[in-house]
Amino acid sequence: MGGSAASAGAGELKRHLGVFDAVVIGLGSMIGAGVFAALAPAARAAGPGLLIGLALAAVVAYCNATSSARLAARYPRSGGTYVYGRERLGDFWGYLAGWGFVVGKTASCAAMALTVGTYVWPDQAHAVAVATVVALTGVNYVGVQKSAWLTRGIVAVVLAVLAAVVTACLTGGQARVARLDAGAHAAFGGVLQAAGLLFFAFAGYARIATLGEEVRDPRRTVPRAVPLALGITLAVYAAVAVAVLAVLGADGLARTVDPLAEAVRAAGVPGLVPVVRAGAAVAAIGSLLALILGVSRTTLAMARDRHLPHALAAVHPRFGVPHRAESAVGAMVVVLAATADVRGAIGFSSFGVLAYYAIANASAWTLTPAEGRPARIVPIVGAVGCLVLAFALPPASVLWGAAVLVAGAAAYGLRKAVTRV
Repeated sequence: MGGSAASAGAGELKRHLGVFDAVVIGLGSMIGAGVFAALAPAARAAGPGLLIGLALAAVVAYCNATSSARLAARYPRSGGTYVYGRERLGDFWGYLAGWGFVVGKTASCAAMALTVGTYVWPDQAHAVAVATVVALTGVNYVGVQKSAWLTRGIVAVVLAVLAAVVTACLTGGQARVARLDAGAHAAFGGVLQAAGLLFFAFAGYARIATLGEEVRDPRRTVPRAVPLALGITLAVYAAVAVAVLAVLGADGLARTVDPLAEAVRAAGVPGLVPVVRAGAAVAAIGSLLALILGVSRTTLAMARDRHLPHALAAVHPRFGVPHRAESAVGAMVVVLAATADVRGAIGFSSFGVLAYYAIANASAWTLTPAEGRPARIVPIVGAVGCLVLAFALPPASVLWGAAVLVAGAAAYGLRKAVTRV
């Protein structure tokens, strides 16, 4: 199953990606716009317990990543948890994971595109968002290697900007160690809510598993790439969180809408603010590129099983990509980005991602030792952590997320009833 790109059969994707490219794609998904935007709402929820929330999110993410990596090595096909749930738990659970992922992440794509538009040209945010989606869909269309090359450049730029932010904050003379104290006043519910918000930023490692059909030697590559990408991301997020907190404190961070730019301004380096904003736009582009990759591959897997129109299961004979699925996803995102501002209405995406990983952990629990099962504690902590964090999200996010999953379950039941007639 691990063969070369040349060995892919008709209707199969080509295996172009090695460990380095898989790690870079994971980094492009995780070190995206979330690091520029997620810290402020997490600080509003957790206050002085922000770093505790980050640590908790990292523990859950580690468990989910380990479960996902073991499953991806066992089932190196496009679709991620859609495939794992179907193979290990049954058709319905795989479908529910895929449904939540495709619907939630399509809205996330539109939100990320609008984030790019807001940073690049606020007065024409929708037009810039549409142009960005069209351009990135075109990049994805001509092959996953082109996407990996572009992601390399994006990740390098974003890491350089974040390194400049950390350096400016810690050497500007305004940093205070006392501002890092979690203290005894951090509310447990607030810490859980912050962890749920921050977990969403970590969730990009799923992109590596979702691309399992395009990775060389997936039984070795995916289990290596997932923890590497997650570990680098955790180190970056921790460094940025400590630096920003040391300058702004939890209360100051909670009040900002542009936390990294405000931190470098408060550190006495206002000239770095435009660089930070440009870095945020580049990071959002990287996240959007990876999101479109992930959603299109899950769409391909569901179309193969006719849970979505089977025409979307086609693979381009020259470029070896799911070109119809990519085009369909791009078109849906263009419509959303052109007509609606979904940035404030995608709380259900966080809920859906956590439900998706709960199913991944339940699937990993069923693996045998011969199949590479992780230590039993890993899927237990992962599944329980996902459920706890999902229901600790703001009530509106829980309601939207539950509504999306119920709608998906109803559609599944209706399709089954029709096919029996």
